[in-house]
Amino acid sequence: MEFKLTKKESENKTVRFPVELIDKINEAITGKDISFSRFVILACDFALKYMDKGEDEK
Repeated sequence: MEFKLTKKESENKTVRFPVELIDKINEAITGKDISFSRFVILACDFALKYMDKGEDEK
């Protein structure tokens, strides 16, 4: 069996967050095994998956 390192393709983007939102995210992830970046990625994926598809048709 061969050991393979895999890496997802990614790109850096600069996003400005309101300080209050950063504080809320940091509070939510405190004590959990998740980074700020990973949380934001998961939140964006969730939002895209569940956003109202009907808005695209207007």
